[in-house]
Amino acid sequence: MGAAVYRRIMSLPPRIILLLEYIEILVGTAIVAVAFNLFLLPNQIAAGGVSGLSTILYGVFGWKPSYVQWAVNIPLFFLGMLLLGKQFSLKTLVGTSFLPLVVYLTEGIKPVTMNPLLAALFGGIMVGLGLGIVFRGKGSTGGTALIGQMLHKFTGISLGVCMMFIDGMIVLSSALVFSLERALYAIISIYLTGKVIDVVQLGFSNYAKMAFIISEKEEEIKNVILHKINRGVTRLSGTGGYTNDKRPVLMCVLDQSELSQLKQIVEEVDPSAFVIVSNSIEVLGKGLHA
Repeated sequence: MGAAVYRRIMSLPPRIILLLEYIEILVGTAIVAVAFNLFLLPNQIAAGGVSGLSTILYGVFGWKPSYVQWAVNIPLFFLGMLLLGKQFSLKTLVGTSFLPLVVYLTEGIKPVTMNPLLAALFGGIMVGLGLGIVFRGKGSTGGTALIGQMLHKFTGISLGVCMMFIDGMIVLSSALVFSLERALYAIISIYLTGKVIDVVQLGFSNYAKMAFIISEKEEEIKNVILHKINRGVTRLSGTGGYTNDKRPVLMCVLDQSELSQLKQIVEEVDPSAFVIVSNSIEVLGKGLHA
């Protein structure tokens, strides 16, 4: 999304912005569900997440994927809300319930291809497109992402490692249920999904992002970045050029996929905060994954 378009959207009334975000969540979720029925399920590609789990259970027991996704997603949402608090909003509930609904409504759709390589490629691209749109709407499709967040909170292991472990177990299970070849196709699909999500959210840049945040609530923002995004923060001393007032400046370096979460957090804590985001062409040391 271009900067000019983004500024124009953000200048709209809050209710219109919220409506647009819900539309993005519904459209993105629908794309993910259709990709599941068009490419992944018919070719037995369990590309991680609850959809991958439902693919495996469909292959073993013949259980309808939509029923499995509802049975897993809805209880996970309420468990996550109980254990992790208010970050599980109505948007998450919409995503977790609407995805199985669209899977159910489109389950009779004819597959585009029965070539597993093509299915992995285009299924991964289409799922990444849908998830990228959902994330731009500040939503979630729930599923194993909620499990990963709970593991991260109670074990201290980074969220990325938790998600890799969960998706890895699902892919490994697909190798045992279907074949090693199908599991390899699933890995291709997962990789493409991640890349397309980044493109949808942030364009074609592959750089890390460096953010400078000036806010009167810098302590609250700092704690959220440290404990929810799991990133290091540097506090710099700044002075207003016009007022000569002392103003603390927070600096942090993030992966591209974390930028939308940072913007949402800053907006929630201090809507009047001043935020500058730039590309970091090269980042050395361990600070990026602190």
